[in-house]
Amino acid sequence: MQNFDRTIAHLDLDSFFVSVERLVNSSLTGKPVIIGGMSDRGVVSSCSYEARKYGVHSAMPMKMARYLCSDAVFIRGDMELYSKYSNLVTQIIHKKAPVYEKTSIDEHYLDITGMDRFFGCHRWMHELRHNIIKETGLPISFGLSINKTVSKIATGEAKPNGELYIEKPSVQSFLAPLSIRKIPMIGEKTFSTLRSMGIGNIATLQQMPADLMENIMGKNGIEIWRRANGIDNTPVQPYWEQKSLSAEHTFQQDTTDVPKIKNMLTGMVEKLCYELRSQQKLTACITVKIRYSNFDTHTRQKRIPYTSFDHFITSVVHELFDKLYTRRMLIRLAGIRLSHLVQGTQQLSLFESTPEMVNLYCAVDRMKKKFGREALTKAINL
Repeated sequence: MQNFDRTIAHLDLDSFFVSVERLVNSSLTGKPVIIGGMSDRGVVSSCSYEARKYGVHSAMPMKMARYLCSDAVFIRGDMELYSKYSNLVTQIIHKKAPVYEKTSIDEHYLDITGMDRFFGCHRWMHELRHNIIKETGLPISFGLSINKTVSKIATGEAKPNGELYIEKPSVQSFLAPLSIRKIPMIGEKTFSTLRSMGIGNIATLQQMPADLMENIMGKNGIEIWRRANGIDNTPVQPYWEQKSLSAEHTFQQDTTDVPKIKNMLTGMVEKLCYELRSQQKLTACITVKIRYSNFDTHTRQKRIPYTSFDHFITSVVHELFDKLYTRRMLIRLAGIRLSHLVQGTQQLSLFESTPEMVNLYCAVDRMKKKFGREALTKAINL
């Protein structure tokens, strides 16, 4: 159960959406800022530290946020702008880091094992952080330690706009006094279960017998116990290996029936987007491919704000198809690829759509999960 000797860093852009808004509008600096859906039924996507002092937090209903902090500046948000700055940060990391993993729009893990022989890992990360701040103007924090779990917890302790290095001998003593909420995999339900057992801080969890945790919570209990003890061998997955999702269809007879082709593409989008949401991922790049009857193959792609919503991706797919299909020849095959995937949920897109639209997606996904993917589909796909 020993860790490999690794050096893992976790980088997290502080209040990312708010920080970007302050870059383009400096008058927001120092003020409570709340970003999310603008109607009372909308949800807070991000808020500044000034707003948090009033009890505002992400995923809170906007109506409650307005009640708690009526003097805040409320902003609907601009995912295209946030995606642009996210990609800018990723490009800087890409130029410097040997191995990195982008896990969300504002978080990266880096495996810099072995770099201490040349520069010193802490010094190298310190210089990278200041390089990002200098080139983007965005505040960013990092934690550096022996694995993903400890480095991510360290980042949380380093915020705002700080850095923290936890060396191997100090890992358990660093974790011990912290709340069990700090362990990344512990959600509300698990937290309640552990609190009912009298476990409030990580020190108590560290002292629990591993087999008892397994008896109570199964394999999940073992994993929680391991992470409380600073054990996590999860690798940093190189970002260029992030898988895309794709689908294509070869027609039984070559066709120029554009409405038919677009209906088929719409059906592909529906299935791919459900897969995205099931995996809690977002896409930032759409590619459409067509193959003519003479086997000439052409593609066209477009970068988009991170999303997993059908209606937005469908409109982009149809737009790309219209630009791609210029020869008016018979089409043999058509396909779609969603790439530049990052870990993320619909929460990131809540201010892009109406609450009714978000709730509709949630309801449809629940139905598909319960009764099968084909149980519910758009009429156009039938």
